[in-house]
Amino acid sequence: MSSTNPRRALVSVSDKTGLVPFVTGLVELGFQILSTGGTSRTLKEAGIAVMDVSEYTEFPEIMAGRVKTLHPRIHGAILGRPDLADDAAAMAEHGIIPFELVVCNLYPFEQTIAREGVTVAEAIEQIDIGGPSMIRSAAKNHAYVGVVTSATQYDHVLAALRSGKLSLDDRRHLAGAAFEMTARYDRAISNYFAGLRESSTEADDSTFPQRLELSFERDSVLRYGENPHQSAAFYVESSPGPATIAAAEQKHGKELSYNNLLDLDAALAIVREFDEPASVVIKHNNPCGCAIGATLSEAFTKAYDGDPISAFGSILSFNRSVDVKTAERLCEPGRFIEAIIAPAFDDDAFEMLTTRPKWKNNVRLMSCPGMVGAGETSLDFRRVAGGLLVQQRDDQPDPLDDWKVVTKRQPTDQERIDLAFGWKVCKHVKSNAILLAKDGAVLGVGAGQMSRLDSSFIAAHKAGERSQGAVVASDAFFPFRDGVDEAAKAGVRAVIQPGGSKQDEQVIEACNEHDMAMIFTGRRHFKH
Repeated sequence: MSSTNPRRALVSVSDKTGLVPFVTGLVELGFQILSTGGTSRTLKEAGIAVMDVSEYTEFPEIMAGRVKTLHPRIHGAILGRPDLADDAAAMAEHGIIPFELVVCNLYPFEQTIAREGVTVAEAIEQIDIGGPSMIRSAAKNHAYVGVVTSATQYDHVLAALRSGKLSLDDRRHLAGAAFEMTARYDRAISNYFAGLRESSTEADDSTFPQRLELSFERDSVLRYGENPHQSAAFYVESSPGPATIAAAEQKHGKELSYNNLLDLDAALAIVREFDEPASVVIKHNNPCGCAIGATLSEAFTKAYDGDPISAFGSILSFNRSVDVKTAERLCEPGRFIEAIIAPAFDDDAFEMLTTRPKWKNNVRLMSCPGMVGAGETSLDFRRVAGGLLVQQRDDQPDPLDDWKVVTKRQPTDQERIDLAFGWKVCKHVKSNAILLAKDGAVLGVGAGQMSRLDSSFIAAHKAGERSQGAVVASDAFFPFRDGVDEAAKAGVRAVIQPGGSKQDEQVIEACNEHDMAMIFTGRRHFKH
């Protein structure tokens, strides 16, 4: 840089995290700072000399700041190539001095639309125009200009400048990050407007846009995927809901694995089904234990006793803060637990879990305070080769008014309670799913079998003698009466299932023969 062309940086940011120390460093390196609006005020209040963009362009900010950087002297200074004769002549003719650095981030559009009750007008005002224009211009011209779009880049940029200048590799890396930022920003805006469209004659048009653009940010690189030979990472939404794994905070233990995250997600989904104190035991994405109780410790004991062999090395979830009594049960000899997720951990319980058992250093303790709040139905995505399957999550309340008792015998009050309990858990079991329950606890689960009869046999085998007087929940209809006959052999007294089979009458007849009660829910809960 010659003395007639001082080093210049254009600084215009919405997020001012770390801004003052960074710009102070630029000034110490001899940069002249040009800035706008609130950024300019922040820097001046910190005692930093700043030239307002309007002074440089000789044109005022207008329309309440909507128009301030959209000016040829700004974009000429960003896009100009001083070593090209035509560009250099144009810059000299119009008094344009090139920027070595453009520091810019965008209006908080995603944070704005995430707020409850935000209006369309408020959202639109957070659509940045000048910022993306400057960022894209600088990224395009990265052969000459460095573009800084995040406070996380400040330290590296300053270190490079103190050593001389940003290398071409540095500028390319910054440009790539800049284009990703603007692409994500535009995706968020596009998705927002897709959600504003009025429903067409096709009921699913507004739910499933013609073009789906997704944006996730990498949270962490995991040790490996489902198996050690697979690499993996965890990506999160820009504004994850409070009742999600992405919003949970790890309080203790080893880093989370790919399988830990899958199981924690399953555990969280099930435990949120209940208003009463509840505990869930997850193994390989299926509940091997689940129970409700008068206290959390009672719920855990019943849940763990559902299948203590399978519970070894399991993932646990609770819908109440883990207290000392529950922690004492958790710390009993012979237990090994991979991870626990709960709204919180009482101080004494936390100390107990992290000091007493042999697995104290390894157990992952996850806090998710928002898990007890109301959930929000969202879309579920599953990757297939060459495409993406999208559906609404199966987290909508069941229409209890549609439930019908179809047998001669009505279920008892306790059976009704257990049937409702079993139905809530069963929908989270891999299909074909059969679940036995009694007194607010899961006794046996048959999951993921190709035959519903095999699932029935496995569930009854797991429950053993405890199945006497139990209820059974089936995620889909019994295609034949053999599933009911198998349940009757185990001592089951009541059944809950969707109904809808061609053989429903035979299934109902089988229940009547065994003096069993049966409810048809009218809703299936396949989980493949």
